[in-house]
Amino acid sequence: MAELIREIVIDARPGTVFPFLVDPQKHLAWLGTEVALDPRPGGTYRVQVGGEHLSVGEFVEVVPNERVVFTFGWAEPGHPIPSGSTTVTISLTPEGDKTRLRLVHSGLPADAVSDHTGGWDHYLGRLSIAAAGGNPGPDGRPQP
Repeated sequence: MAELIREIVIDARPGTVFPFLVDPQKHLAWLGTEVALDPRPGGTYRVQVGGEHLSVGEFVEVVPNERVVFTFGWAEPGHPIPSGSTTVTISLTPEGDKTRLRLVHSGLPADAVSDHTGGWDHYLGRLSIAAAGGNPGPDGRPQP
């Protein structure tokens, strides 16, 4: 199994960025066409990505304004990354008036890292726009 790591700096403080990770309405601004989130350990993580692919898992850890950990996979028969089979850790670190976001997606099959890197780069770019007060437009990018 492999992991991917992405880091970005967002032009907003952690207290502004964090709700975009746990509040369903704010989550829709950057990722998902349908979202069901219950941000507490054992709570549901369900996000319809790009209007086509359902990602499913559960929250493992939620530390307001600092860190969110959830399991992740695709709810599609025969998919090599089944629901809840990988782990995504998102950490928020203040840098002045900005936030350094670090995403670690672990437990991925090695041949899935490039597809998921492209997906996370796309969506983290959208998150950066939304959290800074912009509008990235509707989620329409199909995922593998």
